[in-house]
Amino acid sequence: MPRQARLDAPGVMHHVMARGIERRKIYKDDTDRSEFLRRLSQLAEDGNGLVYAWALIPNHIHLLVRTGTRTLSSNMRSLMAGYFNRRHKRHGHLIQNRFKSVLCEEQTYLLELVRYLHLNPLRAGIVKDIRALDRYRITGHSGLIGKIERPWQETKGVLELFSNTKKRAREKYRCFVMEGVAQGKRRDLTGGGLVRSMGGCESVAELRRGREAYRSDERILGSSEFVEAILREAEKRENRKKPNKRIDLDTLIEKISDQYQINRRSLESRNRTKAVSKARAVLCFVWTRYLGRSGRTLAEMLDISTQAVYTAATRIEKNGELSDDLLERWCQ
Repeated sequence: MPRQARLDAPGVMHHVMARGIERRKIYKDDTDRSEFLRRLSQLAEDGNGLVYAWALIPNHIHLLVRTGTRTLSSNMRSLMAGYFNRRHKRHGHLIQNRFKSVLCEEQTYLLELVRYLHLNPLRAGIVKDIRALDRYRITGHSGLIGKIERPWQETKGVLELFSNTKKRAREKYRCFVMEGVAQGKRRDLTGGGLVRSMGGCESVAELRRGREAYRSDERILGSSEFVEAILREAEKRENRKKPNKRIDLDTLIEKISDQYQINRRSLESRNRTKAVSKARAVLCFVWTRYLGRSGRTLAEMLDISTQAVYTAATRIEKNGELSDDLLERWCQ
């Protein structure tokens, strides 16, 4: 059966997995690992995505990322291209088949995946316990608990889900990770499809006994509604005209402000009236999802977290209420 096309769109969250061919090592030493992290940090700092979680295991990698201005495939080429072969004087493919990516429903899976990815070194026997994991430098866990400062890693958006106080958030996050140690390998988090989205075969069997309809896709980890929204948006993206990516943020803000009959100052403030909140969420969607521009740039302008920008964009995407004609009028 031919492989399905990769689902790739601006501003969506992916769990990315890449394994060395024949399970061989893809990082031989600290120099290899440092070069990979240098490239990963450069992509994040250039506005090409947000990195929520990551783990480098000798023969494979896990990343939890949100795409930004470039596609996931372009980012992965920048990460993996050529360096290892040149340095170690080898030829041929480094990664087994193509890298695997699963588009994930954020509200349900963000924290679960952050924990799962960061526990990889413990499950693999590279570290012996949670204290050793705290000190382990080549996973994003050390950044989240404050052992290592990595400005390019999106720690704020994760920690804010635990507490508004950084110290308390880190304590709660670490407890959350410790609770996951006993869970072992979770196949429900390593791919898409109905079985994984529903949490196991028993849940699917129960669903089918009740003859409930549930939309699933091997490329997506999420609820039926989330799958429907993603596939609907992917189809729209295939058919719609390419937007004018040269449009600037100021112009877009003026157009959306006019559409919702609010002034720009309200849109840029912390005004939480229904009309302003709606216009702000629409701006987040158009800027990040439709135009594929950096959520960080918009977050700074609105004085909110980057995570809040993408959460608002997801809310509008699920509703599917913006017509193509309206989007084209704003952006062409």
